[in-house]
Amino acid sequence: MTPVDNSVVEWSTPTSAIALLGISGVALAVCAVAIPTDPPGRALVGLAAIGLLVMTVIRARQRPRLALLPGRRLAVRGVYRNTVYTQDDVRQARIVRYPRLGRRIPMLEVDVAHGDSDRLLIFSKWDLGTHPDDVLDALVANGMARRPT
Repeated sequence: MTPVDNSVVEWSTPTSAIALLGISGVALAVCAVAIPTDPPGRALVGLAAIGLLVMTVIRARQRPRLALLPGRRLAVRGVYRNTVYTQDDVRQARIVRYPRLGRRIPMLEVDVAHGDSDRLLIFSKWDLGTHPDDVLDALVANGMARRPT
């Protein structure tokens, strides 16, 4: 995924996954309303429905999560604000494999300078919608990061 000089390359959670979260939240809300005989069960299912619907809104708001912009800039979208980092702000990008549920899951870690401090941005396959190695390859190909040794 290498952009041409004036194009933008974006990575985000797939739209279908966000839609499935929303549909699941609505289905759980319907179940919570339709179960009249089990108040504790209704409360738990209702709480799960609210959690899924909140997660749906957050994920939809964060699209695209990461983008390569023209002029060697990297845009990161959060829930409340978007932050754009220049090539000089990106200190290092690497793939780190974290143990999770008996497997080692790859995560993209990007160290950036943010004002007077540094930030560590961590992106999973869920955040990017593709394998983190592919995103790191695109960052390296566009001069935003160097291949870690």
